[in-house]
Amino acid sequence: MQGKSIFRLLAAAFCLFAANNFAADTIKIAHIDPQSGPFALQGQMGDRHIQQEVDEINARGGVLGGVKLELVSFDNKSSPQESLVALKQAIDQGIRFITQGNGSHVGHALTEGVLKHNQRNPGNEILYLNHAAIDPALTNEKCNFWHFRFDANVDMKIDALTSVIAKDANSKKIYLINQDYAYGQSVSRVAREMISKKRPDMKIVGDELHPTGKVKDFAPYIAKIKASGADTVLSGNWGSDLALLIKAAEEAGLSATFYTNYAYLVGTPRAFGPSGADRVKTVASWFPNLPGHPLEKNYFEYKKRYSEDWGFLPIKYTIDMWAKAINKAGSAEPVKVAKALEDMRYDAGVGEAWMRSDDHQIMEPLFVSTFTKVGKQGVKYDADDTGYGWNTDVRIEAKDNVLPTTCKMERP
Repeated sequence: MQGKSIFRLLAAAFCLFAANNFAADTIKIAHIDPQSGPFALQGQMGDRHIQQEVDEINARGGVLGGVKLELVSFDNKSSPQESLVALKQAIDQGIRFITQGNGSHVGHALTEGVLKHNQRNPGNEILYLNHAAIDPALTNEKCNFWHFRFDANVDMKIDALTSVIAKDANSKKIYLINQDYAYGQSVSRVAREMISKKRPDMKIVGDELHPTGKVKDFAPYIAKIKASGADTVLSGNWGSDLALLIKAAEEAGLSATFYTNYAYLVGTPRAFGPSGADRVKTVASWFPNLPGHPLEKNYFEYKKRYSEDWGFLPIKYTIDMWAKAINKAGSAEPVKVAKALEDMRYDAGVGEAWMRSDDHQIMEPLFVSTFTKVGKQGVKYDADDTGYGWNTDVRIEAKDNVLPTTCKMERP
């Protein structure tokens, strides 16, 4: 009887050893973003971008000597509450990596949800890989070890845009219009601070916040902008909120130049079309018309597969650096992967990007571009099959886009 008990103990010990030391068949990452509602197009685009990178890594042999990556998508309907439900579902399915990007209000909910889970469940932690929720607070006062951001934050993007505005002698009066939640509020605050510093002579003639994803007709807002005499508009809007804003401006005959964070996202150029020519500018990590056409192969492979433009580079950063960190750590344990991500250097195709360990904020090159007719100024590739594409005005090196952080991070 005693021999049988010892045998059972040895068998249990072996099973535990095997569970801890042999890799699973797949390592899953949950994508928690809208698949329905007004911002479904952006969430679905994120799925396709992630799947493209996952498939490329798997085709090269996966990670850890043959383990495949797998995408599992969850519809959060752009809701923080639904996102926390999706997070629990992912955890219940044994998924230990999540990614999200559409909405900093969701980003705040997820980073808090992940932190609470990890504090309550040592040894079963979750890692949150943020590819687009860019409220600066997420890597400042709300930072935590389990959150990494792979896109430039609001401060970095508005710094780039306002540097261009500051050099434009024709810009004298500026109107700020943004979505009324954490991200849009940050854009408004940061833009005010930076414009006042860089162009103290410029008048801020309006600062508007509007409901997110609920405005169907921006004509009343455009009427206010026209009445203010603004020659420049700065907006962090994205998705339908940006497309409808620019269309309303064209219909009302507003000739102001628009500086934006997300005019390049799939579906947006198609929505505003020729009305954005030569007066809509945007900032991003990559454009297909950059000198030398870096990442052209990725662009064509994606477009052939999905019949839409590829171009949201932070998702490529997210998945590639995650896979690289797993291999570097020799493990898919989130705490080991997180430590491998810190200070990681990555060849982004457009220059080196690196993950700052102080706050888990990526440092990357940025580009400001203008919506321009194909054939003009070297514009080779159009956006959304519109006949217009993005012509790069300014390149900002990663080293020139490093801003201070207030993050005080506690590490496990």
